[in-house]
Amino acid sequence: MTDARRRVPRTDMLLRDPRLAAAERTLGPTLIRRAVTEAQERVRAGELPPERAAEAAVAALPRSATTLRPVVNATGVLVHTNLGRAPLSPAAVEALLVASGTTDIEFDLTSTAARRARRGRGALAALAEAVPRAEAVHVVNNNAAALALVATALAGGREIVVSRGELVEIGDGFRLPELLESTGARLVEVGTTNRTHLADYARAIGPATGCVLKIHPSNFTTTGFVSSVPIAQLAGLDVPLIHDIGSGLLSPHPALPAEPDASTSLADGADLVTASGDKLLGGPQAGLLLGRRDLVERLRTHPLARALRVDKLTLAALEATLLGPQPPTRQALLTPTAALATRAATLVDRLTAGGVDADAHASEARIGGGGAPEVVLTSAAVALPAALAAPLRAGRPAVVGRLHGDRLLLDLRTVPEGEDTTLLAAILAAATPPAATEPTP
Repeated sequence: MTDARRRVPRTDMLLRDPRLAAAERTLGPTLIRRAVTEAQERVRAGELPPERAAEAAVAALPRSATTLRPVVNATGVLVHTNLGRAPLSPAAVEALLVASGTTDIEFDLTSTAARRARRGRGALAALAEAVPRAEAVHVVNNNAAALALVATALAGGREIVVSRGELVEIGDGFRLPELLESTGARLVEVGTTNRTHLADYARAIGPATGCVLKIHPSNFTTTGFVSSVPIAQLAGLDVPLIHDIGSGLLSPHPALPAEPDASTSLADGADLVTASGDKLLGGPQAGLLLGRRDLVERLRTHPLARALRVDKLTLAALEATLLGPQPPTRQALLTPTAALATRAATLVDRLTAGGVDADAHASEARIGGGGAPEVVLTSAAVALPAALAAPLRAGRPAVVGRLHGDRLLLDLRTVPEGEDTTLLAAILAAATPPAATEPTP
């Protein structure tokens, strides 16, 4: 009997295959050798004839050097944390390409002395322009970082006065009070779970108070016998007032009348507002700090600020989001339901012509990402057999919808119109049984 190891093509011979050699220039040697090794193991196990080893290695190559896979978000959740939150606008994507090389991130190209420049000055200027009420702005790597910096710089070793009903837990078991206490600040809880009054705050303020913190409970609502103190009343307490609005809404939006925004909060008297860049703003993950110049400067120059600094890619994408066209999240928020219904009907017609069990279905979309939990957006979806959920998730690109009874709904509010052709092809591929292959001799 012939030793199976003698049948395995040598690594150097396989690597000379032109297709693998070309792929190495974009994927690098590690992924190429991994695919070659897997093909050799299949030959060794008798699953693959030796002459097909190179072909199998080429077929096994990833499309890029990252394990992240593109996903068509058809869940109806505009800001889906598990899918990376806000998709970036074309302008922001282009800005990432520019920033990926060597840039003038901290260099003044216009000065004769070749001086160092303010880091992220373009993004900071765009953010300041978007919120004129803010005397100064700063950016860190996410909103939790913004709160940690505020607590450390303004209340480290001191007290933060906060309503008991606003000490929230968000996704993955993350609790804001634990974050704040980790900075060395002491929390002074006031009021009750359902009702807090201005007098509760006033009684708690003393010589050890570092700030008053108001947190928008952005991922739930309470109704009934409840009350909270608005920013305009808290502003009269004569201590720094911080408002964590969470969602990244910079100005009022007609579709989200109950969602706090940075401009209104500052106008009502907040000294500092913290927010996320990758939610309703529609940009990259970032923590936004806007407000009084002296407080922002205190945060910016604190030693912890260096550890929370954002990179050039984030700054570039944030600037392009603020100055460029409406990002996909904002477009999805404003798309008329009638336009979504028309797209759904067109897709259903093409799917049924291809033999797929499909029908148009009224749907309800949500904001997601811990924002505007009370808002329901009417929408339209393509309804498919629930059995297609798994093959759609396994496709390239993956398509993720939501199950509704025995049907899979693909909500079009979160699918840009330009992706309809991609969505159609993905559904047809998932609904077509794979062709039977002959067993390897």
